[in-house]
Amino acid sequence: MKTSKKLLLACFITSLCFTSSYAQKFIAIKKGVKSIKMNLNDEKFTIMRNQKAGNKISHLYETTNRGMPQPMILANGVETLGELEFIEYMKKAQKDESIVIVDSRTPGWYERLRIPGAINIPFKNFESKDTAIEAMEDDLGVVEKNGKLDFSNAKTIVAYCNGYWCGQTPGMVTRSKYALLNMGYPASKIKYYRGGMQAWTSMGFTVVGSEQ
Repeated sequence: MKTSKKLLLACFITSLCFTSSYAQKFIAIKKGVKSIKMNLNDEKFTIMRNQKAGNKISHLYETTNRGMPQPMILANGVETLGELEFIEYMKKAQKDESIVIVDSRTPGWYERLRIPGAINIPFKNFESKDTAIEAMEDDLGVVEKNGKLDFSNAKTIVAYCNGYWCGQTPGMVTRSKYALLNMGYPASKIKYYRGGMQAWTSMGFTVVGSEQ
């Protein structure tokens, strides 16, 4: 009986040591990956999770009294992404100009805290026809010809906003008369990172801005 207890104690201690050693190694993005260096939209940065023990989420996202949850699927054909899929699109966008990482929030939010490498196309641009067309022509590869919009070279949009409860990306994609889908933008070229800044900061991922 004593031998059995000693063996159990030894196994328990070994397990604790192994767990502690592994945890101290690094906080991973995925198995074996601590960081990813990127150069996107003339911005060089490293995506990683905060390695500091006890690091806490930004005060911008620490409260829970937010709006109602957004649907998991915004519309048929619009793909919803998690963090790993979002990062894969970031990696692809470094060399593929047909992919654009979009922060759909208002400029104030964008300046305070954002995901590096993203460009700001505020959802409010899609509240009127003229500003919607201007945004699509300037940043999204859409061309207006003879009063009609040509989406043949439309870029793949990978968009996020403040989080599960935030209506800014949904507003850009579906909810106004001049939202992307209502203007004819292909649903297959719209990707929605639903977790947005709420999820990104909760995982301790790299951010930039005045309140980082």
